[in-house]
Amino acid sequence: MKKSILVVLAVVAFGWQATSQEISENAIGLRFGDNDGFGTEVNYQRGLGDNNRLELGLGWNSDRHYDAIKLTGIYQWVWNIDGGFNWYAGPGAGVGLVSYDDYNDKDPFDKDKTTDAYAFITGDIGIEYNFDFPLLISFDFRPQFNLGYLDDAGFDIGLSARYQF
Repeated sequence: MKKSILVVLAVVAFGWQATSQEISENAIGLRFGDNDGFGTEVNYQRGLGDNNRLELGLGWNSDRHYDAIKLTGIYQWVWNIDGGFNWYAGPGAGVGLVSYDDYNDKDPFDKDKTTDAYAFITGDIGIEYNFDFPLLISFDFRPQFNLGYLDDAGFDIGLSARYQF
């Protein structure tokens, strides 16, 4: 009887271990997306527990008519789907600085450079695959609500590749 209980406990414990996800303690890489001109982001993830992490991103873009930079922080919960696949979601916020050409309505060749600082509220939902070697790729969706610059909403879809350590 003791052996049967021990075997059942071992099987349950082994099954529990097999279904738990493995969040890397640290991951760094690039995120490629496009929302209001922000195309590239240096991205860092820090594991905070068994199923949550903090993601920090520094995005930038330089164009003929504007230059922009933004800093984003997102808290994420991570759930295992199967094998190396996880899905994640969470809220976030950030700040940005944009410098753009402000054209005069009466003379299209008369322009001034205007700089605006703004804050934003964002969220994130995505899917990721954790390879057997230290590579993590993900595909995500981020709605963003600007508070200040344009006071608008943007929707960003991005693809990321990160090195885990």
